[in-house]
Amino acid sequence: MIASPQPALDPDDDEVTDAVLAAARVLVGVAIRSIAAAEESIGVNQFRALVIIASRGPLHSAALAEAMGLHPSNATRTCDRLVAEKLLDRRDNPADRRHLQLILTKKGRRLVDGVMNRRRTLIKGILAQMPDGDRRQLADVLNEFAQAGGEPAEQDLWSVGWTTQTPDDNGAP
Repeated sequence: MIASPQPALDPDDDEVTDAVLAAARVLVGVAIRSIAAAEESIGVNQFRALVIIASRGPLHSAALAEAMGLHPSNATRTCDRLVAEKLLDRRDNPADRRHLQLILTKKGRRLVDGVMNRRRTLIKGILAQMPDGDRRQLADVLNEFAQAGGEPAEQDLWSVGWTTQTPDDNGAP
């Protein structure tokens, strides 16, 4: 039996758009819950700063500001809070004495790893409620969606804070 071709979806189809928006709300909720469950009180922007430093290694605040797309003074305030919480450390940079290095502390590393692990666990729990065939189809469709949306290359995911895996000791996902 020959399957009839699927009709092309109209990008203006409200039903499809609404389904994607509903899925996005679920995923944003997962991201927020994964951060909120941390022992430390930390905001999304602060967490993103930790992820960038975790992935790229020691940075100075101007480089962090650029990576986050923030004004340097906003990045400095973010780092001040993270240093106060002992999630980030500032040290002299032996290669450039004009800039202090921002380094993730062990406590900061545990926080990043814990959030990422909770995020994976929450998503796996949601996926477990779906039939096997639907999960496989969802993965294929979401991969196409991510590609159409300009998903960064695999090696860049961690640095923008969107990967679902924790980095190894070298900062790679």
